Amino acid sequence: MNQQLAGFAPAPVAARMENHGNHMLKVAMQTGNDLLARVGSMVAYEGFVQYEPNPPAVRQIAKDWMTGEGAPLMKCSGDGLLYLSDYGANVVVINLNGDAISVNATNLLAFDAQLTWGVERVKGLAKFAGQGLWNTKISGQGWVALTSRGKPIVVDCGGGEDETYVDPDALVAWSPNLKVKGKRSFKAQSLIGRGSGEAFQMAFSGQGIVVVQPSEDSTDRLRVRG
Repeated sequence: MNQQLAGFAPAPVAARMENHGNHMLKVAMQTGNDLLARVGSMVAYEGFVQYEPNPPAVRQIAKDWMTGEGAPLMKCSGDGLLYLSDYGANVVVINLNGDAISVNATNLLAFDAQLTWGVERVKGLAKFAGQGLWNTKISGQGWVALTSRGKPIVVDCGGGEDETYVDPDALVAWSPNLKVKGKRSFKAQSLIGRGSGEAFQMAFSGQGIVVVQPSEDSTDRLRVRG
């Protein structure tokens, strides 16, 4: 039986964050290199790892989180291997290496605690969504893990004059330097989106990428506050 299960054993550690299959994240934990992760995402760990749900630093930074109830994050610290997942969603690992990314909070699984991050309103959408949509911007040197309901596609906006349009229910993340605006098309409301009731899209333009998931479940959309 051990031989039959051998193919599912973890591979040797090669990086701070790695995929174990498509639906699980493996994090190499080290003392002094803390991690912020979605509360409830831990499925297993080896070694000595401690957890602090919604620590003070998180509450202070995320006081304007889209739910108004604080960020659903926990601080993980210690030495060992930590395994995270989010109800079988695909996991996407990114090494920012000095770059930045804007993430839909429902798609944020984990990120290095030393990264600079904060909750901010997406500009240009207020007239479409009351007070606007909120996202988490993360930047610096370190690792980020996102989730996607199915295998995502990464669209390169190309920097031209053409815009890339995305259903908000399917949006995972995007380059924060992109210009964002809302578009409403009643003629297409029966063709685009499944939960919005009307064809409201987000239009991106400039140099950067947009990450889109195949799911259009309204529970995965950027939350509206207002």
